Amino acid sequence: MATDSSQAFVAMWFDDSMAPVWENGIKPAIENAGYTPKRIDKEEHVNKIDDQIIAEIRRSRFIVADFTHGDEGVRGGVYYEAGFAHGLNIPVIFTCHKDVFDKIHFDTRQYNHIVWEKPEELQKKLQARIGALIGHGPVKHNKKAS
Repeated sequence: MATDSSQAFVAMWFDDSMAPVWENGIKPAIENAGYTPKRIDKEEHVNKIDDQIIAEIRRSRFIVADFTHGDEGVRGGVYYEAGFAHGLNIPVIFTCHKDVFDKIHFDTRQYNHIVWEKPEELQKKLQARIGALIGHGPVKHNKKAS
């Protein structure tokens, strides 16, 4: 486990509908807690995607796994990435939108999920969970001027 890492791997549905969740929820929560979020779809690489995901999870201090999904059903990659992190003893913070929480697989429902309705609510709860579970990280992020 990369206990000295400042990176937090994010496993989530990369649908356009999730852009506000990323921008106003997950990303600022991780940054405000002092860590750098890593989303694999935002990275330039030439490797096989699965190899790149595994490498980035191994480099991470913790992962945030959001199990929100659309009508097509669960996001298998999110389950895979959370399970892989668990196998490495890397902490996993589980999150899910309230509307689909009852539809996620029972194997993960037993974990303490942050169940959220609005991205801003997720941001506050996630930042608090990171602080309580992992502690404040070493990275100071520049805040955008309003």
